[in-house]
Amino acid sequence: MDIQEQLTELRRKISTINRKYADATPAVPQARLWPNSIRPARYFVEELMSGEVVATTAGAHFETEKLYQSHRRHGSMDISSLIELPEDLLDSLSGGTILKSHPKRWAFLDTETTGLAGGAGTYAFLIGVGSIDEEGFRVRQFFMRDFADERSLLARLTEHLSHFDVLVTYNGKTYDVPLLETRYRMARARPPFARLAHLDLLHGARRLWKLRLDSCRLVDLENQILGLEREGDLPGEMIPYYYFQYLRTQQAFQLVPIFHHNVMDIVSLACLTAVVPFAFRSPEGMALRHGADMVGLARWLAQAGRFEEAVRLYRRAVDLGLRDDLLFKTMFEIGRLEKKLERYAAALAIYTDLAAARNPYRVSAFEELAKYYERRERNYAMALQMTRSALFLEDSEPMRRREQRLRMRLSARGSK
Repeated sequence: MDIQEQLTELRRKISTINRKYADATPAVPQARLWPNSIRPARYFVEELMSGEVVATTAGAHFETEKLYQSHRRHGSMDISSLIELPEDLLDSLSGGTILKSHPKRWAFLDTETTGLAGGAGTYAFLIGVGSIDEEGFRVRQFFMRDFADERSLLARLTEHLSHFDVLVTYNGKTYDVPLLETRYRMARARPPFARLAHLDLLHGARRLWKLRLDSCRLVDLENQILGLEREGDLPGEMIPYYYFQYLRTQQAFQLVPIFHHNVMDIVSLACLTAVVPFAFRSPEGMALRHGADMVGLARWLAQAGRFEEAVRLYRRAVDLGLRDDLLFKTMFEIGRLEKKLERYAAALAIYTDLAAARNPYRVSAFEELAKYYERRERNYAMALQMTRSALFLEDSEPMRRREQRLRMRLSARGSK
């Protein structure tokens, strides 16, 4: 059969099929509940989720809001306690840049993006902003249904943030805010962040917990500190994939876990803000149960020049118990601070203990003992003995020069 005959036969079959179904009435499928039913081909976000399409002069986008009522708990934290946080709570942790602001004026921001690399090609398609009020804690979410919604979303975010004085994020200084500033510039709009005092809670959390916890990711702190175990959460690395799937199919059920993930991150951020700054504001009043946490906090106090508080916290950590590597380092820090505070007897006791046992700070302890006996007691024989003990463990040119100087002093003293 040649090509013309094949085409003629194909047209005949198509004509027969068309006549067969020309008068047929299409069957209407019975409605069934998702997920056991066949999902609709297009299920728009405004049809699936409570919220509204918001129109602005720059276009339109979708917004939704979730309220965590004050009687609820988020892990170990009472939502009702958030509004009772002191107005000067963020002062110490912010280095004095946030002096006094009521918790109702704090905005807790987190973004979900199309990738983690950043740059001009990365979009923040979902931006959540949490806030505290008398009813509890509410999260307003601004969603970009497609890329054309971005300018409208950014305009409304600016309007919303105008009600707040403080911005609280988690890694926001490195990621979220620079990304959003780029998106504002791409949209030829002014970013709203310059007027807001910004607290990035990640830095305080790392100071406090990095010595004990393997990870200081927000979801890990949520579990380890707040005692909350997420169920059915979407891993962060999957979020861009789910969003692009939504853009291709417009099946909005794929967005539900993204919205939930964003809300959970923001509520946890608010609850940790009720924990971390208190540690830096009133360190000795914190009910810390782990020595490593105390050491992390004491280091920050020492860096801030609060030496007395740091020493007390270091000593509490030693009494509570530390793993060996952290113990020896902490003891050396105690000796250094006691010396700075001119409590030489206390420093001497610490350095003597360190010199008596094998540890990474033993040589340094002998050196400190040599300095003490030479400068404070003018006991050159003891200083020489400490110097030689250090040299026996580790040869170094500075200690060789110290040994020579001490021998000369002893020789001069003996010739008198």
